[in-house]
Amino acid sequence: MAQHDYINKTPKKKGQKKPQPKVQKPFPKVLAVFALLLIGGFGYGLWFIKEHADPAKVQQAQKAAEPVAVVEEKKELPRPPSFIDDMKTAEVEAEVKVIKSRGPFQMQCGSFRTYEQAEKRKARIAFAGLLSEIRRTEGSNGVWYRVRLGPYDKKRDAESDKNRLQRIKIVDCGIWGWT
Repeated sequence: MAQHDYINKTPKKKGQKKPQPKVQKPFPKVLAVFALLLIGGFGYGLWFIKEHADPAKVQQAQKAAEPVAVVEEKKELPRPPSFIDDMKTAEVEAEVKVIKSRGPFQMQCGSFRTYEQAEKRKARIAFAGLLSEIRRTEGSNGVWYRVRLGPYDKKRDAESDKNRLQRIKIVDCGIWGWT
């Protein structure tokens, strides 16, 4: 909402009349006649100059106004620098590093105490269109059922599948080397 300035606003006095609308001034006929006389005089002046001009001077002005064909001289191109010829015969040697593959990768998407929980996770992974397996492992703290995917030749492939699983809310997957 707009701010109002109530401090500088003077209250209306009783009995004060409303301001009357301004009366339009009549059309300035004298100025219009004067403007028409000026325009007419200028037009007559141009016509008078055109009709009473000296024909010899008109011919001379027209000849000077005709464009003269300018002959352009062809400039010699500068000679090419000497390194251009050297570059045509030069050979570039560069070292190419071979990136070593760190081996196959696997992805584990859960470790469960019961086989049924592992089967549920495997089924959810299957709905994503991926193939997984359940591995039974025995450790110092009992039997665990691990849900694994892989092997992957490149870690990028494993990351791609991990992102695919994250879209269906399976976020506890880890990637490491194949053992």
